[in-house]
Amino acid sequence: MAPKTKEKPTPSMPSPEDLFSTLNRHIQRSDFEQAVKVSDQVLGIIPGDVDALRCKIVGLIKVDDYDKALSTIQNLPSTLNDFNFYKAYCLYRQNKLDEALECMQSQEQTSATMLLETQVLYRLGRMDACMDVYQRLRSFKIVSLEVNIVACLVSAGRASEVQGMMDSLKVKADRSFELGYNTACSLVQQMKYTEAKTLLLTSQRNGKEALMEDDWEEKDIEIELIPVSVQLAYVEQLLGHPKEAMDAYLDIINKNLADDASLAVAINNFIAVRGSKDASDGLRKIDRLLEKADLADGLHFARGLDFKLFSKQKEAIYSNRVLLLLLANKIDQARELVAALLNMFPGSVITVVLQAAVLVRENKAGRAEEILGLFADKYPEKSKVILLARATIAAAAGHLQIAADSLLRIPEIQHMPATVATIVTLRERVGDIDGAAAVFDTAIQWWSNAMAEDSKLHAIMHKAASFKLKHGKEEEAVKLYEALVRSEGSVEALVGLVTTAASVDVEKAETYEMQLKPLPGLKGVDVDNLEKTSGAKYTEDGGHVRNVEVYEGQVKTKTKKKRKRKPKYPKGFDPAHPGPPPDPERWLPKRERSSYRPKRKDKRAAQVRGSQGAVGREKQDVNAASSTASNVSSSKPNQASTSKPEQSKPSSKSSRKKSRN
Repeated sequence: MAPKTKEKPTPSMPSPEDLFSTLNRHIQRSDFEQAVKVSDQVLGIIPGDVDALRCKIVGLIKVDDYDKALSTIQNLPSTLNDFNFYKAYCLYRQNKLDEALECMQSQEQTSATMLLETQVLYRLGRMDACMDVYQRLRSFKIVSLEVNIVACLVSAGRASEVQGMMDSLKVKADRSFELGYNTACSLVQQMKYTEAKTLLLTSQRNGKEALMEDDWEEKDIEIELIPVSVQLAYVEQLLGHPKEAMDAYLDIINKNLADDASLAVAINNFIAVRGSKDASDGLRKIDRLLEKADLADGLHFARGLDFKLFSKQKEAIYSNRVLLLLLANKIDQARELVAALLNMFPGSVITVVLQAAVLVRENKAGRAEEILGLFADKYPEKSKVILLARATIAAAAGHLQIAADSLLRIPEIQHMPATVATIVTLRERVGDIDGAAAVFDTAIQWWSNAMAEDSKLHAIMHKAASFKLKHGKEEEAVKLYEALVRSEGSVEALVGLVTTAASVDVEKAETYEMQLKPLPGLKGVDVDNLEKTSGAKYTEDGGHVRNVEVYEGQVKTKTKKKRKRKPKYPKGFDPAHPGPPPDPERWLPKRERSSYRPKRKDKRAAQVRGSQGAVGREKQDVNAASSTASNVSSSKPNQASTSKPEQSKPSSKSSRKKSRN
């Protein structure tokens, strides 16, 4: 009979107290994966335990598993409202910003909820609302709140308020390298590039020192300060140092140590600085940031860049990709990408301009002008850039009237001299002279009422007077010159008035002519004798110019005395004993001179070939051929008649040919 086997004792389940102790130990060690597992064990014993649920959800958030954390929250009973904050945070991390903001509406206004609200509003681009929340947060005495406030002001386009805000908070830019970085960004927005560069260098140095004190590794310090390095390269770009900027960008790209957002900015800016060079390489670099997806499904950035980049940054990267596709002559891909961008960024000026650029490359300038005109009508507040683009396309396509009308629809620049000159030229070319003159009149009226220190009124009035005089509007030109004489009093205006009025109102011309100052040196001129002359003439006399003054009954010729120069002789030459005259044929080629003699050629007899009896016969043939060839050569041109026949002997090869004939 076989012995009975002993049953293994079942391990006893740990008590909830032990599990909570283990859970607390994992949390203290930041081992959140194990904390999630222990939380599941607790929930297996005590389903619905609030503390265990909170530990599990927080652990999932810490390990960036937002999908599972959100599904856990959504499966909870509706009575548990304490987890709405975590739900809003998960939605925020999933870039579902509108849902996150809606979820927070019912939350109590605590410092944590308000900080999350500011982050959501910041990502949505609602900077004014974000600043309102930050103003309420100032009463909570939150550490380093000024860093976020400055960043919000810069993103809202309110960089001029940064210094005042920092003064009210009693902080300085060198308090931390993050604050220095954000303050430098505000200086960049105010176009104070040199000051921004100095502050960025200081922030970079302070950041290295602070992180070294915290025992950071050198590589980790470099990664942490990459945003500062990218911004420094951008400032170099703005300062007009493209080589330094490109080297800095390329160094960041090649090291590949930057966070995804900083790397994306560095790649985009590098492509922008390089311009149209090497479009294929630019496409390869920019495609590193994008996922391989069909345009029908929408474009997506790789490695979570959709969440880390702002809407303006995404638009800039996509726009540069369209330009690179156009440079690479990939029109179909550019058209597809622009169609996707129109859905992603509705109402975007850049996207519509890119659409027009694609149409121009397809030789559809008329369609491009139509699209830009419709957009300008729909969004008049954004129409300035659109109308400028439309005017440029129309002018290049020869649609001059459309180009002029587009510029006339931009009230901010209509009165500027460059715009006035452009519109006048366009209208003049299409034959609309009255319309061109009206443009001058409108600009003169605007500058007459303007209180600007740097007034362009006189310059425009001068051009308007010249234009009207050119096109037969003498009376209007006279009025303009009169106004210039009264206000400016320049000699140029007075001369223009006298010249113009002479053909319209002689008395007025004579009146203003009296105001012209006499030229110096004219008092000694006999006007009566000067009137009898027919004027001064310039004639050529033997290659020399002379001034002939013609009077009645006499001709007075003024000849200019020619200075005699001593001839220069070669070194060692005595003009008193010049010696024999030079050879008159010294400039002729040697073969054409009468003294030319061809070189004697030593022609030996041909080598004996064949049988022994053939030698005597061949010598006789050679002698006969030589005599004949000598007679022929003596009659060649370019040789002296005295040359002897025996001096021109044919070669042995020629002799053989003669003997055969």
